[in-house]
Amino acid sequence: MIIDPKNISKIYSRIVSLVPSQTELLYDLGLDEEVKAITKFCIHPDEWFKNKTRIGGTKNIKMDVIKKTNPDLIIANKEENVKEQIEELAKTFDVYVTDVNNLQDALQMIKDVGTLTGKASSALQLADDIEKKFKDLSEYISLKQKIKTAYFIWKNPYMTAGANTFINDMMQYCGLKNIITNGDRYPKITLEELPADCELILLSSEPFPFKEKHVKEIESQIYSSKIMLVDGEMFSWYGSRLLKAVDYFKTFKKEIEFIK
Repeated sequence: MIIDPKNISKIYSRIVSLVPSQTELLYDLGLDEEVKAITKFCIHPDEWFKNKTRIGGTKNIKMDVIKKTNPDLIIANKEENVKEQIEELAKTFDVYVTDVNNLQDALQMIKDVGTLTGKASSALQLADDIEKKFKDLSEYISLKQKIKTAYFIWKNPYMTAGANTFINDMMQYCGLKNIITNGDRYPKITLEELPADCELILLSSEPFPFKEKHVKEIESQIYSSKIMLVDGEMFSWYGSRLLKAVDYFKTFKKEIEFIK
């Protein structure tokens, strides 16, 4: 069944993670023996990526492999996994489905995972540390004059991060104003449709692996915007990676200061 951490008193000890950023969180909470399987996109930590059982991709999971691991908890995400596949798993297993759209959602998710896995104290400390670092970031970065920005996540067709996404929330902390606000979470867009006042275009390293050649392609068509490659994990991973994200954002801010 789909579980609500608020209504669960048991501690889970055989876990399958279907979300890369939450896999890394489980590792940082010290749950090595408890995590029985992960996806092929769970690249952090490297030793888990090399040695843990893999259950396919985030959107194409292998039910038979999951069943063989006999988990007592599956950790999934509303956005990253396929609803029908999760509902099928929930007929047999307890499934915790996270829904993370901003920093506060992420902090609550970290605490919930700690509660479910017997790591409540460690999770609370981690969440507190992340919250303090982001408070420091807010003081470091002036949010009064935000840079008008489009954050690209895909090519052929181009897709961007829209409003009501975790990426959008991270952009705000970086002093950026997302100019893609048409209501869709990840709208398709052509370069011709970019607002004329776009000052900065960010090309993410994931899910599409933008490279320098893609920067040059867009530069040949867009002349008024600065174009940069960015680490997508820092903008979109909502687990323990957030501790590292703040230092990355501070360095990133120095690189774009000349725009304003």
